[in-house]
Amino acid sequence: MKQFIGCDAHKKYSVFVAVNERGEASQEVRLGHDREQYRRYLKQLPAGSHIALEASGHYYWMVDEMEAAGHHPRLTHPLEARKRMGKTGKKTDKLDANGLGILLRNGTLPEVWIPPAGLRDQRELLRLRMFLVQQRTRVKNRIQGALARYNIQISGVTDVFGVEGRQLLGQRLGELPAQEEPSESRGSGGAALGRSRLVGIEKAGDLSRTAAQA
Repeated sequence: MKQFIGCDAHKKYSVFVAVNERGEASQEVRLGHDREQYRRYLKQLPAGSHIALEASGHYYWMVDEMEAAGHHPRLTHPLEARKRMGKTGKKTDKLDANGLGILLRNGTLPEVWIPPAGLRDQRELLRLRMFLVQQRTRVKNRIQGALARYNIQISGVTDVFGVEGRQLLGQRLGELPAQEEPSESRGSGGAALGRSRLVGIEKAGDLSRTAAQA
């Protein structure tokens, strides 16, 4: 008899429930995220099983393992799936997995696209680049704000954060009052920490450019 499998996936474990064509649910199976244990469970499922799981921040490796075992992962939108399950009461892993299996059986699973593995990695690179650029911008704005508050002007360069600008900036960090430095950096180590932050800005920029070129 054909099975429709729901997987309620968490960060450290997953709960599986199989629903048959009559809508009868199996006993739930809870698996820790040990890859060998995960693979053994997938291997014992009927060949070409369809497995519904919710989109989350850690589904990549699960989809890879399911596909490698010859199964068909079916990724679903978590909020829409919950609405279609009509869940208003207590949330449990077994009920969630069973609900996903029922939606899969009924053909009402709200699916979302699963990008190919290579494309997933490229998308993660772009997300990382966006994050690094945002962080770099925040740090630069804080540095510019501190310089403006104490009228520390870096002249002779068009870009304060260019190669020459960073060198000049590093030489002027000691002019900032102690309260502009974090408590752990006050005193003789403050300028050194400031210079390390400038190096961090440079490295973040290099990494973001590498991600953009990948």
